[in-house]
Amino acid sequence: MPSTTTRRAALTGAAALITAPTILRAQSFPTRPITMIVPWTPGSSSDAALRVMAEAAARHLKGNIVIENKPGLAGVRGAIDLAGRTQPDGYTISQFPLTVYRYPFTSKVSFDPSKDFTYIIQLTGYTFGIVVQGKSPYKTFADLVAYAKANPGKVTYGSPGTHTSLHVGMIQLGEILGVEWTHVPYKGGAETTKALLAGDVTCVADASGWAPQVQNGDFRLLNTWGASRSKPYPDVPTLKELGYDLVSTSPYGLAGPKGMEPQVVAALHDAFKASLSDPAVLRVLGTLGQEVEYLNPQDYAASIPGIMTREKAIAEKLGLKPA
Repeated sequence: MPSTTTRRAALTGAAALITAPTILRAQSFPTRPITMIVPWTPGSSSDAALRVMAEAAARHLKGNIVIENKPGLAGVRGAIDLAGRTQPDGYTISQFPLTVYRYPFTSKVSFDPSKDFTYIIQLTGYTFGIVVQGKSPYKTFADLVAYAKANPGKVTYGSPGTHTSLHVGMIQLGEILGVEWTHVPYKGGAETTKALLAGDVTCVADASGWAPQVQNGDFRLLNTWGASRSKPYPDVPTLKELGYDLVSTSPYGLAGPKGMEPQVVAALHDAFKASLSDPAVLRVLGTLGQEVEYLNPQDYAASIPGIMTREKAIAEKLGLKPA
């Protein structure tokens, strides 16, 4: 009859044989292209930043990263896709905007952001701002507010989607100002830019996909939403400077399906962290006014419950309902 020691050794050896292929796969990662979901339209500020980061990260990994745009649902399509995946192998990851943590309190979802994903890295935040056409009569934000107060509901604003940080911010700002304006949701920055160029909306509240149009004079930037003035726009006041208690940069990062191997998470983290010091990436981030807001996997994951508590409170206070 085999001894206890012999049986234990046999079981240990069997376990090693089972786990060895997984460890080897993780150590050789990647062996095929990685798909990175960008839940926004091509040409948006998120798309521009993530594409250049993916190029730099791919060089670090000595592999390929393929961008898959999945716009709509306020940037939550990537999370929905990952929640339904049974292979947490690291070959499909997604950008996670702040909307992912707000969405469970405004819509029916089948995932819990605090439990159902593997957090890889927090990367950067946005420069948000309100823009009007360059030829519009609104020279300052005060001009726009005065018109909105005198004409309730007539000011229309485009955003990248219902319940995005821009939509929520405009609701909050409307309450602070005591004005009523009309929301027109789009699927991302490329669409909001087209809408404002065509005169379909009075103004746009969005991340800095509007930068080229501001630079060439097609758009006028009335304010930004950060704690301090945006480096590319030192002459443009923040909402806080204008006397409104609202600051928003909406930091974002990358996540994968629940249960990813630590070695794979580390490989992806290291590659994208390296991208944040790449000159080409820094040039694009600088143009977009996106400041690095890095968090490692552990700190990123640990931040999620607190973010969700805050977003739940905002959703309840504003009475946000499913779109």
